Amino acid sequence: MPAARSTRDAFVHYMSLATRWMDNDVYGHVNNVQYYSYFDTAVNHYLIKSGWLDIHHGDVVGLVVETKCGYAASIAFPDELDIGLRVEKLGNSSVRYGIGIFRKGEPLAAAEGYFVHVYVDRRTNTPVRVPDALRDVLLPLQLVTGESQ
Repeated sequence: MPAARSTRDAFVHYMSLATRWMDNDVYGHVNNVQYYSYFDTAVNHYLIKSGWLDIHHGDVVGLVVETKCGYAASIAFPDELDIGLRVEKLGNSSVRYGIGIFRKGEPLAAAEGYFVHVYVDRRTNTPVRVPDALRDVLLPLQLVTGESQ
């Protein structure tokens, strides 16, 4: 469980997402594996909507190499969610995205974590520098806190 629950201002971009009946487990709440699906959906939704990610023909793609999620409060179908997104670290060939899952209208994250993409050449699977066009799309997701990142 996260030490402190983030508020909405800890994230830069939001997308809405409805939980689904199949997301619930036998205990009556969203199963932990679904949170990682929400993470993946939020990141790729942003990249596709920004016009950068072409999932079928792009020469560079992001491969997930690490994820983590801490759970602070249960969510369950039919909850409506807001998924918060930020860039925590923009490296040479990788990006660490911070993600917060909020129940619609609630100020504190029910869950939060991170998701790391390493960008690779689609044909060779070898790491490449994060393309400048992608960097341009990611820069607005960096949270300005007064500290250098």
